[in-house]
Amino acid sequence: MILASVIVVLAFLALFLILHVVKGHHATGRDLDQLASRLQAVDVNAFRNLIDEREEEYLREHLPQREFRGIQRERKLAAIEYIRCASANAAILIRLAEAAREDPDSAVAQAAEKLFDNALRVRLCSFRVVPRLYAGLLFPGASLVPADLADTYDTVTRQVVMLGLQYPTRGMSAAL
Repeated sequence: MILASVIVVLAFLALFLILHVVKGHHATGRDLDQLASRLQAVDVNAFRNLIDEREEEYLREHLPQREFRGIQRERKLAAIEYIRCASANAAILIRLAEAAREDPDSAVAQAAEKLFDNALRVRLCSFRVVPRLYAGLLFPGASLVPADLADTYDTVTRQVVMLGLQYPTRGMSAAL
C-alpha cells in the first residue's frame, strides 16, 4: 500500500515537472513585450548545415580521421546550442501563443493555436534530440538528429511573423 502511494506521488511529481518544463513556466516575465524581448535569433540555415548528413559525409571524406572527429565534436556542440536556443524560444512562444489564443478575432486565435502546437512540437523534440547529440559525441558516426527539427522551427518562425501581423507584440517576430 505504501509503495503504491509513493509511486502515485512520484507519477504526479513527474507529470508536474514535465508540464512545467514543456510549457516553459521557468520564465518569470508576465508582460508579453518582456517575454518577446527574450527571444534569441536562431540561424536556421546554419543549424541545417550542422545537422546535414551530406555535409558530415563530405567532411569525413576530405579530412583526416582525427581532424574530422574534432570538427564533428564542435559541430555537434554547436548544434546543441542551437537546439537549446530554439527550445527556449519555443517556451516563450508557447506563452505568447497562449495569450493570443484568448483574442476575440478567430483568425488570431487560430494562428495562435497553430503556433502553440508547433512550438510545443519543437520543445518536445529538443528534449529528445539533445541527449542523442551528446550520445553522438560518444559514438561518432551515428546520425541522431531528425531532419524535420529545423523545418519545424522554420515553420514556427513563419507563424510568429503571421501572428505578429495579426496580434502585434513588439519585437516578437524581429527577434527570430
